[in-house]
Amino acid sequence: MKEKIQSLAKAYFEEALNIRHHLHANPELSYQEYETAKYVSEKLTEFGIEHETGVADTGLVGYIKGKNPDKKVIALRADMDALPIVEANDVPYKSKNEGVMHACGHDVHTTSLLVASKILNELKDEFEGTIKLIFQPGEERLPGGASLMIKDGVLENPRPKNITGQHVMPLIDAGKVGFRSGMYMASADEIFLTVKGKGGHAAMPEMFTDPVLITSHILVALQQIVSRNASPKVPSVLSFGKVTAEGATNIIPNEVKVEGTFRTMNEEWRAEAHKKIKKMAESIAEGMGGECEVDIKVGYPFLKNAPELADYLKQSAIEYMGEENVEDLDLWMAAEDFAFYSQEVDACFYRLGIRNEEKGITSGLHTPTFNVDESCLEVGPGLMAWLAVKNLERTDL
Repeated sequence: MKEKIQSLAKAYFEEALNIRHHLHANPELSYQEYETAKYVSEKLTEFGIEHETGVADTGLVGYIKGKNPDKKVIALRADMDALPIVEANDVPYKSKNEGVMHACGHDVHTTSLLVASKILNELKDEFEGTIKLIFQPGEERLPGGASLMIKDGVLENPRPKNITGQHVMPLIDAGKVGFRSGMYMASADEIFLTVKGKGGHAAMPEMFTDPVLITSHILVALQQIVSRNASPKVPSVLSFGKVTAEGATNIIPNEVKVEGTFRTMNEEWRAEAHKKIKKMAESIAEGMGGECEVDIKVGYPFLKNAPELADYLKQSAIEYMGEENVEDLDLWMAAEDFAFYSQEVDACFYRLGIRNEEKGITSGLHTPTFNVDESCLEVGPGLMAWLAVKNLERTDL
């Protein structure tokens, strides 16, 4: 089976290139993936794969049924949306939609799942069970397309035993992949503070309540949320990246606006931290004669890889690619809405290497020069197909 999948992945490499180039040249923003969804549907139809459209509006769900399809159901997921970035790459497949770019590799993810589905559909008489194909919108924008797909029943009828997702990684060389067992990526919440006082002339401090000074006390004090409240065993980050005080050298404004992020890897602590942030900010402002409005926009949960599943798939990847090409991943404090799936069923989210320093392909995610070494378009689909087959074989997962 391994040799068959590797052979098909190689045979369909040119098709993978064409699919990726089409998707990259025609990116669509989150929840606007109408043409992308239409294209994916056309490809699934061409491959002879049964599928549903219109899930969470622009999402799709496909089904590959092997022998004894009810024996076990697993799911594979890819995201389809792009980012509001002006592409700086000079390539034949450069984005045709000004200001929109596949700068996070979702074109690669969708390509990998499409080609993997073609491979799996051709081999369906050689494995047992059902593979659910999830093509998801809106990963890049709250509330997260994964949460909307789940609300639309993507994890039901039939319910998968587990789910696997693949994401490109610019820090890993093309030809390699990375896995991690247990907690992997952080939750991500947006914090908005509005500190109110009474502004006036900077030369007469006794006449006003300085919201800039209040804000400074709040920002320093809030660092205690992590340093003196979070367990050292739970990764946590509280950062503020934007402070706006519309005053001047001699003008104290009436209010100051602050924006930041809170990230962690424990859902109970996350909820507790929200309460502590709100209480501390409000209390400090009140104690200094002002007030603070706290708005915490709850984002994606933390992403956990089910240990038995992740360890098994890592060993399966070693079997497919060789031990020298499978790396261990470190904790990653960025966020991913695949985390919603991981809170519902056993999940494994792994990384596909795309870096090639000799070709100058080193740019990070979400940058105008982001690109991939396209040799990953043979590795990605083939490995995804192989992991699906191995996953179905394992009766205790």
